[in-house]
Amino acid sequence: MTSDVPLDELADELTSACRTTVGDELRSITYFTEDDVEQVYLRGDLDSTADLVGFADNERLGFRSQQAYANTELGAYEFTIRVFENGYLTRVIVGDRGVWVTTDALSVGRFEELAVAVRSVLREFEGDA
Repeated sequence: MTSDVPLDELADELTSACRTTVGDELRSITYFTEDDVEQVYLRGDLDSTADLVGFADNERLGFRSQQAYANTELGAYEFTIRVFENGYLTRVIVGDRGVWVTTDALSVGRFEELAVAVRSVLREFEGDA
């Protein structure tokens, strides 16, 4: 990571917030900026061969989407959920930093709880960027 964010501390906070919110359904947590990507948690039964750079390139589009949706009748952008055959990806962006979290199946309400928890941690560390 090239930013001044204390990654170990951020990783611990994100992992704690996500585990508290979704429990054993948590699959992975990845932190990203325009320049960096770092997987901060991976559940033990999963393979670590995911193309993080490829995922990050796609999820970085959220930085621009966040601006594009600003001041619309929909209100402020909050989070994105992507649905896959074997799980879900929830992306949260705060300023110039983002996190995507992968999970097993969850109810819609739990995705919102997850996004709120991640946003809270990112905002806590916002001044450290």
